[in-house]
Amino acid sequence: MTLPPNPKRSAVIDFHAHARQSQQRPDAPPEYEALAARFRPIFARIAETAAERESERRLPFEEIEALTNAGFGAIRVPVQYGGAGATITQVFRLLAELGAADSNIVQALRAHFAFVESRLNEEDQTGNAIWFERIASGQLIGAAMAERTTATETLVALTPDGNGWRLNGEKFYCTGTLYADWIHVAAAHGEDRLGVIVPATADGVTRIDDWDGFGQRMTASGTTRFDQVRVESDQVIRRWARGEFRPDTYITAFFQQFHLAAFSGIGRAILNDTVAFVRAKTRTFGVPGTADVAADPLVQRVVGRVSALSFGLDAILENVSLALEVAHAAWLAGNRGDEGVFLAADIAAYRGQLLAIDLVLQASSLFFEVGGASATQEHRRLDRHWRNARVIASHNPAIQRERALGEYFLLGTSPRKAWADRFAATSSDGEKAPVLATEEATHG
Repeated sequence: MTLPPNPKRSAVIDFHAHARQSQQRPDAPPEYEALAARFRPIFARIAETAAERESERRLPFEEIEALTNAGFGAIRVPVQYGGAGATITQVFRLLAELGAADSNIVQALRAHFAFVESRLNEEDQTGNAIWFERIASGQLIGAAMAERTTATETLVALTPDGNGWRLNGEKFYCTGTLYADWIHVAAAHGEDRLGVIVPATADGVTRIDDWDGFGQRMTASGTTRFDQVRVESDQVIRRWARGEFRPDTYITAFFQQFHLAAFSGIGRAILNDTVAFVRAKTRTFGVPGTADVAADPLVQRVVGRVSALSFGLDAILENVSLALEVAHAAWLAGNRGDEGVFLAADIAAYRGQLLAIDLVLQASSLFFEVGGASATQEHRRLDRHWRNARVIASHNPAIQRERALGEYFLLGTSPRKAWADRFAATSSDGEKAPVLATEEATHG
């Protein structure tokens, strides 16, 4: 992949060459098919009841518990701590398979896998061992980052209390917290911003199922309240100055890749549902009596296009995964001042998002061209694919991605720097700055 020159560096990254090199490492990852075989029976059971759960708005507690009991939450955790040691590419392939069963669960686990990825990049080996062992035992991490206020800011506050702290305030878009054992919270202490982690069942923590989006209904993305929650000093895992521009990482692109994995899964689900629906039909518009609908050239054309759209979504996911693999390898090698690979990951994720949104929304509408009126019956819930895709697409506005890409290709301005500069300008005007001078802070 070749990116145009920018003021600091021209990023020319051969993602596929890096992938070949990574396969020769002594700590080689597990074979994908063997890894996936552990979870495919669970994915199949999840898929069987997905429409029913959506219709009843029944939260997938049992389904997520089955996954964690099988070790799904620890697939990225290193083997020495009890995990599977999967690569980034393998993780997102598995998430796409899970997304074909239920895209809600992919998003519900987003904060958990992002926490794991962040720990993989931490140099605190003692802390890493503690968290990896907890995660390998089946514990899940949720997140409480965003707040429903009039500005992008952090009002949830951490105040001193003896040799510890007290946490107070309210968050929204707390995706996955209802299923979690721990909650990673963005909080403020004076002019500093902190990352705090608290038990989900701690005294003073209230998790509320009040997410009412028309899609992704079971992601548990509602309210979490903190009322005098006790926080010990070792539960404050990060601290930084407000508006501080931290070194480049690939975590923003990693967050975005969860949406692309969900899109890929939705595309596969649409193809599966389209094929199953057509094969079961025995009558069609304008043909008396019974008909071999699967032999209709127009129907075949629609199914063929849906298959191509699904293939495109998978291809986007794979390519962004490769960009993330390169960035992760650079981080581990200590090349943290080399912003080219991190920029390349962001650009790949942005471009992938723009394409994927169009592809998945096309596929989710195109299905109804072969379904007819019977495909719209409420009990089938086939409209959930469009609703889920539309809600996921709304998380990071595509028009903002288009503008950021245009600014980069025309002016050489990296999206992350542009984001930080805007917030720095806001802070200098005397208004409250956001949690971080980076986009990852706003992901719900």
